[in-house]
Amino acid sequence: MPPPYTSSQRSAIAQFVGFTQSKESVAAKKLELDSTKPHSVSATFAVQTGFLKPVNPEAQFSVEMHWPIVSSISCWKRLFDKYRDDPAQEPDTIGVNGSMRYLGDVGVKLDEVVVLAVLSELSAPTMGELTRTGFVEGWKTHHADTLHKQQSVISNFRRSLPATPDFFKRVYKSTFRLALTPGQKSLALDAAIEYWRLLLQPPSVSWSSDRTPWLEWWIEYLEERGRKGVSKDMWDQTGVFILESLEDESMSWWTEDGAWPGVLDDFVAYVRDKRGEGKGAEVAMDIA
Repeated sequence: MPPPYTSSQRSAIAQFVGFTQSKESVAAKKLELDSTKPHSVSATFAVQTGFLKPVNPEAQFSVEMHWPIVSSISCWKRLFDKYRDDPAQEPDTIGVNGSMRYLGDVGVKLDEVVVLAVLSELSAPTMGELTRTGFVEGWKTHHADTLHKQQSVISNFRRSLPATPDFFKRVYKSTFRLALTPGQKSLALDAAIEYWRLLLQPPSVSWSSDRTPWLEWWIEYLEERGRKGVSKDMWDQTGVFILESLEDESMSWWTEDGAWPGVLDDFVAYVRDKRGEGKGAEVAMDIA
């Protein structure tokens, strides 16, 4: 008769039974426990279910030392709770003060562009507010259940903003929502300009090319025309325009009968005039 299981093996069996409601004999078989080898357990259950986290999934490990049952969801919830401003009245919300403390703890300054990436990935409803669902689901997507892991992911955000168009596009689109105050449907021009400055200069995407200082001319153009606000459609279409212009600054992709907002149609003419490519320049060339 084989010797009884060790305490750590019995613990693994009990945890398996608790998660799966199976019999102890089934649990022992699935875990591939061998009572004659007190520290043996295979990675099968861990890899298949995700309840056990291996140091090295391809090796065999001691249950006691290397197979802790982890609950990342609990880690995220506890971390979220730590920063709540008013647990009694708003148990599922981190307010302005808590958000500032949290961002400071993960090494993010409030005036750097990566703050927009963090809030975007955590589905923040507005600047200075985080929800429990957004926080947990956001960090779950990135498998980051500690401040240290989140700092590492945020370092990746910094690298991705200027280098990965899809990531930049996601952050750019989310910024409009983040920048709105409750009840607003459009952004004041001066606020929109500040966010464009933050998003469209290094260390983020640089909206400038060999012959065209796009960002400088865009702001100049808007201020000269005295626009009052920026709608969501204008914000989003400007984002598309930005990426297109960086791919091809000659704007060969633009046509007069395209679906661009009028403000961008006029900006194209403005840029061509600034570059000496407008209709006046064409007439002069014909006369010559």
